[in-house]
Amino acid sequence: MAIAMARKEETPHLQNAESIPTKLSLIVGENLRHLRRKHGLSLEQLSSLSGVSRAMLGQIETGKSAPTINLLGRIAEALKVSVASLISNPGAAGTVVVPRDRATIVTSGEGGFISRALFPWGDPQTVEIYEVTIGSAHDEAFAAASPGTKKSLVLLSGELLVTVGEDSPARLCNGDAILFNADAPHHFHNTGEAEAKAFLVVTALDGANSRSRQL
Repeated sequence: MAIAMARKEETPHLQNAESIPTKLSLIVGENLRHLRRKHGLSLEQLSSLSGVSRAMLGQIETGKSAPTINLLGRIAEALKVSVASLISNPGAAGTVVVPRDRATIVTSGEGGFISRALFPWGDPQTVEIYEVTIGSAHDEAFAAASPGTKKSLVLLSGELLVTVGEDSPARLCNGDAILFNADAPHHFHNTGEAEAKAFLVVTALDGANSRSRQL
């Protein structure tokens, strides 16, 4: 698969045929935008981490420039993903099995909050599903996500208070579900004496998830 173009990787303003979006450049752009948002990074922050100019990153994200393999490697390294995740077509993956012992697990609050990703970690997803465990009396806070991001939580066991922005806390018991806009600060508080377990689904308005590694 030919990816490298002429070595104009740091030249953002290309007015010739190289600036015409191709299927591959559009796929790379969509994947890059999606992965950057997943990490909660701005273009400036990713530029600092990768050494690739902000202007060039913007050109890649909009499909106006096809990066070289070297450039893809630098971006992938900064995002801690494989080059394949930048160039693969999200719709062509087919059936994927995520074995329990290979699932990505993220913890915070000294183990008070544990989330297990029920999807291939690092691959672009339009919907992300997690199995979460919240320790007794633990409170997990989340920063506001990008506009349009929604979260849906189904409580499988335990008790949970969910507070979104300035709204009054919603109290959930076994089997209860809640759907809310995640573009405001929110937090989960386990009010019971036992662990609370739930499924959490994260989606975004533009079809590209924008969560960071803290969901």
